Amino acid sequence: MVLKIGLTGGIGSGKTTVAKIFELLNVPVYYADAVSKSLYTTDKDLMQSIKAHFGESIYTGNQLNRSMMASIVFNDPTQLALLNSLVHPPTIRHAEEWMQQQTAPYLIKEAALLFESGSAAGLDYIIGVHTPKHVRIKRVMDRDGVSREEVLSRMERQVEENIKMKLCDFIIDNSGQQLVIPQVLQLHQYILKLVEENK
Repeated sequence: MVLKIGLTGGIGSGKTTVAKIFELLNVPVYYADAVSKSLYTTDKDLMQSIKAHFGESIYTGNQLNRSMMASIVFNDPTQLALLNSLVHPPTIRHAEEWMQQQTAPYLIKEAALLFESGSAAGLDYIIGVHTPKHVRIKRVMDRDGVSREEVLSRMERQVEENIKMKLCDFIIDNSGQQLVIPQVLQLHQYILKLVEENK
């Protein structure tokens, strides 16, 4: 049996960096956020649903007009919830198909909105990447070239960090106070033990 492990954290927490370390340990990683972005242009049913709700002009050919979509949903919680309700089900389905093909002792599904999207259901354990808010704000400002207000606006659309971490089974501290790689290695060994116990 392949153990299914979720990996999540607030925006700017460094969860993708942690996922890459697991990949170096030959753990298969599913990047849900990246896949959902690709489904906007490859999943015909999803594309039709988006056009039906947001208008044909939201696409140019097969390309989603991301800036137009952003201007529609970013300050309108109802429109954002509608978009998420269209995108999450095909992403969760795609992830399920991917998981069924894996043969490693365990796999990781990395997603920012693991709890918010309902995709935490069906996972055996969840790892949270914890980073203090002020560090995350600076990281995202530097990474995306956006204002502090824009980062705070994005954060408001995610479950509050402290609540999210309480919902996780394991925590990786990415505050800069501890080295991340030893934490991942220790957790990797622990999960492999869990796999053995579940056999």
